[in-house]
Amino acid sequence: MSLTYVIDPPAIPSLPVTGDIRRFAVNRIFCVGRNYADHAREMGHDPDREPPFFFMKPASAILADGKDMTYPSLSNDVHHEVELVVAIAKGGVNIPSQNALEHIYGYGVGLDMTRRDLQGEAKKMGRPWDTGKAFDQSAPCGAITPVIQWGHPDKGSVTLLVNGEIRQEGDLNQLIWNVPDVIASLSSLFTLEPGDLIFTGTPAGVGPVKKGDVLEAKIDGLPTLNTKII
Repeated sequence: MSLTYVIDPPAIPSLPVTGDIRRFAVNRIFCVGRNYADHAREMGHDPDREPPFFFMKPASAILADGKDMTYPSLSNDVHHEVELVVAIAKGGVNIPSQNALEHIYGYGVGLDMTRRDLQGEAKKMGRPWDTGKAFDQSAPCGAITPVIQWGHPDKGSVTLLVNGEIRQEGDLNQLIWNVPDVIASLSSLFTLEPGDLIFTGTPAGVGPVKKGDVLEAKIDGLPTLNTKII
């Protein structure tokens, strides 16, 4: 017997896959906070003392490459954060670091867009960050490139350009917690599922965007992510 619903179910958020007509269906979005030392310092924290911590965005926050991002309401300080995105193919709980790479489908380039003023207010009041991090279109993401095409690089430049000028620049080898360690830690807190995305943290240089800005997010070997703020 097929299920019926009182309202039409929402469409499944998805991303294109490099070299494939099929798409990657997105389940949940997990984000790692302060996973580059220089970024942790620019935010006023000591990167040598913090274990990884996580926050979430809804899958509906995905914005595909080439789509315009609408400047969000109730904020005057929206920031860019370029990140390596890990796409999970095989779920699990308490995944050992040495086995973590077996669970990955592929990688992409993402932007963790942040209403910094609302996030700052939430921090001061000891409240969740959802209004600052989980708003509509807050997770622009490029095509997912399968592991079979890109492998599991542990180095490579991470760059964000705004209107052609470099704003953020780092390298994957600067991650405080590498991808296997992130998966191991995250899977001790949540049962990972196929379709989950993990935004792995951003290098230093985060800053504000304004309407009309054109953003280009790049990681060596992956398709560039492009969006315009409108």
